[in-house]
This record gives sequence, C-alpha cells and structure tokens, in this order.
Amino acid sequence: MKLTYILLLVTVLTSCRKSISETEINKINGYWEIEKVILSNGEKKEYKVNETIDFFELKNNKGFRQKLMPQFDGKYKTNGVIEKISISNKNSNFYINYVTNYSNWKEEIITIKDSVLVLKNEDNLEYHYKKHIPFSIK
Repeated sequence: MKLTYILLLVTVLTSCRKSISETEINKINGYWEIEKVILSNGEKKEYKVNETIDFFELKNNKGFRQKLMPQFDGKYKTNGVIEKISISNKNSNFYINYVTNYSNWKEEIITIKDSVLVLKNEDNLEYHYKKHIPFSIK
C-alpha cells in the first residue's frame, strides 16, 4: 500500500510540472549564474560565489553560450570559447543542444522565467541558475 501511495505521489508531482511555451524560450538571453547543482543522488552543491557566469544569446532558436568572468570595473573577460547552441522540441520538452569543436551534448530546459533557469543534463545533474546582476566598484 505504501509503495502504491509513493508511486501515485511521484506521478502527480512529475505530471504537475508546467510545460514551457515556445515564447518563453527567449528568456534564456542574457547573463546567468549558477546558484546550485542537484546531483543525480539528490545531493545539493550550493554556489555562494561564482568566478564565471554564462552568457546566452539566442535568435530564432540558434545562438551561443559563452563563459564570462565578471571584473570589478563592471566589464567581463572571456577565454574566447563559444559554444554554439540550438533549441529543439521533443515530446513537448525543450532542449538546448550544444556543439563545440570537441563535443556535443544537450540539456533539457526544466524551468525558464525572467530570473530563474533550471537545466538538466543527460547525467541527471540539475543546474539552477539565477539572473546575474552586474556590479562595479568604480
């Protein structure tokens, strides 16, 4: 009986996830920093300070992601590596497909809002981002 109840609860919780609309996809544009990563075993890794942030630029479901390092003057440094991205839709789930000279992979978009982005990779790692707020001590 307990197993049936647990399975029912899991089914209800997973089916209640709000689907993402195509119009929301462009909310990915901009600067994002990781707040936490939830590992496949449920363990959480919190990020209090980030040395790098992710910058996404997307137009017509194609674009790029680039790692940036915020500087104290409000500018950003980069290592010059750009990951090409495209958005795909499979069974009403949206994915970010990444391509570099060395690899390709995809992440499912779990949540996307103005200030929250949650991505899940193929290893079931869940990345929780928040919008990066630029700063300067100039």
